Amino acid sequence: MFENLTGRLSDAAKRLSGKGRLTESNIKDTLREVRLALLEADVALPVVKSFIERIREQAVGEEVLKSLTPGQALVKIIHTELVTLLGDANTPLDLRSKPPVVILLAGLQGAGKTTTAAKLAKRLIEKDKKRVMMVSVDVHRPAAIKQLKVLAGEVGALHCDSEASEKPTAIVDRALDEAKRSHADVLLVDTAGRLHIDGEMMQEVVAVHERAAPHETLFIVDSMAGQDAVNAARAFGESLPLTGVILTKADGDAKGGVALSVREITGKPIRFLGVGEKTDALEAFHPDRMASRILGMGDVLTLVEEIEDKVNKDKATKLANKMKKGRGFDLSDLKDQLEQMQEMGGLSAMLDKLPIPGNMNPAALKDNIDQKQIRRQIAIICAMTPGERRFPKTINGSRKKRIAAGSGLQVQDVNRLLKQHTQMERMMKKMARGGMKKMLRGMQSGGMPPGMR
Repeated sequence: MFENLTGRLSDAAKRLSGKGRLTESNIKDTLREVRLALLEADVALPVVKSFIERIREQAVGEEVLKSLTPGQALVKIIHTELVTLLGDANTPLDLRSKPPVVILLAGLQGAGKTTTAAKLAKRLIEKDKKRVMMVSVDVHRPAAIKQLKVLAGEVGALHCDSEASEKPTAIVDRALDEAKRSHADVLLVDTAGRLHIDGEMMQEVVAVHERAAPHETLFIVDSMAGQDAVNAARAFGESLPLTGVILTKADGDAKGGVALSVREITGKPIRFLGVGEKTDALEAFHPDRMASRILGMGDVLTLVEEIEDKVNKDKATKLANKMKKGRGFDLSDLKDQLEQMQEMGGLSAMLDKLPIPGNMNPAALKDNIDQKQIRRQIAIICAMTPGERRFPKTINGSRKKRIAAGSGLQVQDVNRLLKQHTQMERMMKKMARGGMKKMLRGMQSGGMPPGMR
């Protein structure tokens, strides 16, 4: 998300390089480029107009600090306005109410309400230590009811059964009663959606809302839906007292316009981003971090938090102790690193959160990432014997042929993996002896992670 917008905004800022001051004349063309970039990203027209006007008011006549170029000054202004547009600060869920605290999820069919319910339940259980019950009132889609029951089991949540023959309001009454008797802290209500907005659906969700009296009413919106999502946000915002928004499929090819429009349209904060299919792929939304990501400044804080949450600390400690004792970085260690990288969404997801230098194109960098490479590398290691993983130098020509056949790949792929392992082993040794600076020098000399060409 935002790849094209990031590149266009960076190009617009470069147009002002060499100027000593931001003026009406030299900023006019730049703002035109910013406007076009936002419109191409599917940002709603009213949002674009007000956003551009706020930037113009701040930029024109502002003295450029000695340490800044006009381009940098404009980026600073755009960053500030993006933060304002996206909601100023992270707004966590308000769970301070008599249990069970009811959270109602509303939105169109296909936006990802059911999977988002499971992700949210998992987050509440693991991070907030809450006892969560889930219920579906989507009587129009029996498959959705079954899906929610399966997902509830996967994430460790309680589940209230429902049938397609029941009335949604009756299901809510029973779910509230079961949640109280089960001492649930939170009740998540997954409502029905349609492929488009219609009167019957809105009447039903309003009736369910009245009966459930939720403490939080969250609008679930597909980041890839463009202007349709903006129209849906407006309709739901007029019918329900929304308290927040969750953007789904933010890891896809979305242009980013929905993220920049929905907060302004609904007036409600974006709470979370869905960034993958797994039940742990839900990120808290931080407007300042997202603004930095849009402008190519990265989001290192979120990356650090992901590492804290997803990296196996026992394995990391074991590897660190192993390196300190002078024992080598073998192929089993490499497999662990690759699997943990997969847990974090792969190299592409990590690249989204790293600062991109001004002379580099984020989209071009991603083009150089082979998304399947990590899986291939793991397959090759799995085709090896324990002895080969521990002593890679014993892998001769005949062994390479056997490993290639066992992994369904070519001998060249096995050679490439072994070369990558040698480079990473050198990096690990430098890191053990001299820390991060030596490791970075090792990366500059060719020891890039697997998957980067």
